[in-house]
Amino acid sequence: MLQGLASVFLRDTQAGSQAAGGSRGAPELPNMQARYRSLVEQLPAVVFLVYLDRGIGEAYVSPYIEAALGFSQAEWLEDPVRWYRHIHPEDNVRWSEEAAEMFLTGKPLRSVYRVIARDGHVVWFHCEAKMVRSDDGHPWFIQGVAFDITELKQAEEALQQERNFISAILHTVGTLIMVLDLDGRVVQFNRACEQSTGWSFDEVQGRHAWELFPAAEDSQKFSQAFAQLCVRNAASDLEWHWVTGEAGPRLISWSGTVLPDSEGRVRHIIATGIDITESKRLETAILEISAREEHRIGQDLHDGLGQHLTGIAFMSKVLEQKLADKSHAEAADASKIVRLVNEAIHKTRELSRGLLPVASDARGLMSALEQYSAEVHDLFGLSCRFECEHPVPIYDETVANHLYRIAQEAVNNAVKHGRGKNILITLSGDDDSIALSIRDDGVGLPEDVRNSTGMGLHIMNYRAKMIGATLQVQPGSDAGLAGHPGTEVTCKLQSRSL
Repeated sequence: MLQGLASVFLRDTQAGSQAAGGSRGAPELPNMQARYRSLVEQLPAVVFLVYLDRGIGEAYVSPYIEAALGFSQAEWLEDPVRWYRHIHPEDNVRWSEEAAEMFLTGKPLRSVYRVIARDGHVVWFHCEAKMVRSDDGHPWFIQGVAFDITELKQAEEALQQERNFISAILHTVGTLIMVLDLDGRVVQFNRACEQSTGWSFDEVQGRHAWELFPAAEDSQKFSQAFAQLCVRNAASDLEWHWVTGEAGPRLISWSGTVLPDSEGRVRHIIATGIDITESKRLETAILEISAREEHRIGQDLHDGLGQHLTGIAFMSKVLEQKLADKSHAEAADASKIVRLVNEAIHKTRELSRGLLPVASDARGLMSALEQYSAEVHDLFGLSCRFECEHPVPIYDETVANHLYRIAQEAVNNAVKHGRGKNILITLSGDDDSIALSIRDDGVGLPEDVRNSTGMGLHIMNYRAKMIGATLQVQPGSDAGLAGHPGTEVTCKLQSRSL
């Protein structure tokens, strides 16, 4: 637009010079033709024309000067240095240097600067000016146009303030925040990340985020999660270890989400992390204490109360026999006492087995799951089978107990919500991994159960995380089970974690 406007001025002046002639090798510049003046005076910009070989009286400024700065055309032109005096003090020196360069080199002037209006408010202008020389090379006149960009500047300042505010939040929160481009390269790395890792933003900028994870497995998981996030456009939550400064490996809970533009297209990925190392240590300690207490209570029930009740039952039986030999009527009461004590012994053993479901040996989980499947069959009248083609020894008692509880909760869900007739518990493993699967042929878990605040699924997930396993709940397959596909719960963990 500016080039077109300048060419209009040039064509007009050249046409006038050919018609009127002039002195000093350059013709006189005639008045603008009416059609060009009408066009210029309707523009929402300050158009100006200043002769360098004539008096200020022949200069021109468009009427928009009054709308922009509050000065009439006449007021503005009557003072040849008014423009310079009203340039903002912080821009005055720069404007002088840019104008001097235009005079010395003849290069067009393109600049953004502030001007103080009549009432004192500041107006931002984007100015483009050009010096035109006569045929003999002498400076002839300057023509230019200045657009009022105050609203644009105000919007830019507001945007910058918002960016500063967001940046302040980004760098003051304790949460680790990385912003990644669609290639997975780091474009933002907040202060919490710098403090945790000991790396500066300059050191990680442009690197793939998964390169920052020391373990190849964690690096691969992050890369896969990033790819899935870009495709699914949905948030995800995972936990990985991250080496942080001199503190060594820390467990970080990462959450990823997409950052779309105004048209809904994904432009960036935001990965936020929370250091959960200490909380995990506390959780593990609490679970260990809980497990020890369960074990102690179970042992006390079995070895203490159980043996005590057994002694009482023996003595009661002896008493019953003596009373019967003497034909005392109290023999029937003694028999009743014996029966009640034996029932108490049976309940004590059940309580003890509930607290100590897995025996403290490598085959304990297999035995416990086999016994549990038989109990489910007897209690609910369902077909509940346990399959384990090859022995899967587990030497970590904590892992074995968590896997048993996960299977127990999955079976309870299958009975309560799935309403299936067949349940299959499968345990398999090799040198690399162990997998526990619970499948049923029921109607499947309803969405309100999957998304509810109920504790069943949450506890299974929690137990899986505590032993470094992954838990997946999905529609099952009818392979090996009759009827509906039902639900399949799968828990997998690496063998080396044992």
